[in-house]
Amino acid sequence: MRKEQHSSQLRQYERFVKRKKAALLISIIITILIALYATGVGSIKIPISEILRAVFGKAEGQFQTVIMGIRLPRVIAGVLAGAALASSGAVMQCVLRNPLASASTLGVSQGAAFGAAAGIVLFGGGVVNSTSAASAITINNPWIVTVCAFVCGAISTVVIIVISQFKKDIGPGGLVLAGVALSSLFGGGSTLLQYFADDQKLGAIVFWTFGNLGNSSWKELLILAVMLLAALFYFLLNRWNYNAMESGAETAQSLGVNTRAVMLVSMGICSLLAATAVSFVGIISFVGLVAPHIMRKFVGNDYRYLVPGSAVAGALLLILADTFGRSVIAPVILPIGAITSFLGAPMFLFLLFKGGNKRG
Repeated sequence: MRKEQHSSQLRQYERFVKRKKAALLISIIITILIALYATGVGSIKIPISEILRAVFGKAEGQFQTVIMGIRLPRVIAGVLAGAALASSGAVMQCVLRNPLASASTLGVSQGAAFGAAAGIVLFGGGVVNSTSAASAITINNPWIVTVCAFVCGAISTVVIIVISQFKKDIGPGGLVLAGVALSSLFGGGSTLLQYFADDQKLGAIVFWTFGNLGNSSWKELLILAVMLLAALFYFLLNRWNYNAMESGAETAQSLGVNTRAVMLVSMGICSLLAATAVSFVGIISFVGLVAPHIMRKFVGNDYRYLVPGSAVAGALLLILADTFGRSVIAPVILPIGAITSFLGAPMFLFLLFKGGNKRG
């Protein structure tokens, strides 16, 4: 009798795992198909066959230039930035025991925005008028802006880690309030910088904060891809630690998990990853919050599948948002940051309504 019961439980578990793997595989296939479709959308409609030919350098001259010079870098930027923000959001929510944690709710994105503004106004980031159809303004020295954005985004994470370590009873809601305070602080700093900036620099700051996938070069995409792969490797290496921490710090410690070390290193990597993504593409709100909660509906809280699933969902959400922004009133391109905010704000309110102390 016990053998039959054990066999039945084992079969149920195997079916459960198969459903998770199927959900992950289907989401990957959908993301690839949407990415191919998004690459073909624009003033020049490009068939998927030409996109595939362009990847191997065999498309017609005009198609080759448009795909490899404009369309494909934009789509890859959406994939990488969405995956970076979503996977870091999933891990933040675990190690902080906070279903509302993400780069945008903890002040990391707002810190990066302040850093970018400081780089443009104070440290010679500079701007030039762009002749590109993709954007009205181009940052003249993007590396200064990127470094400043990363440093200030990382400051928010350090503050959140310090608060969570020295104020043990603060709870998930308290950390979000700390993120709101940091966002307000950095927002005030950005406003002061804009107040003293000239018209050209002011335009660059505002344009950067809108969020834009069209300005990333292949070199920047390579940097972001390396960062993302390294972070995902670490996250998956600690998947069982995250699963243990889902049951609470005491349970995880009883299983031999050094919860303090895992939390500190994970938050540092999440900060590095999110700040790098934001520094390259600007403010993209709520993707890191929404994508993990969407994937939890399909794969649960098992971080073997939730981390890669969140990355795929984040990539898909960002590609869809950007494609919508480019298509809805073409040739005008709507700022992607505004579109993701419209998507994420209702989700944020829904999670608050459910109760900030409950797991999603």
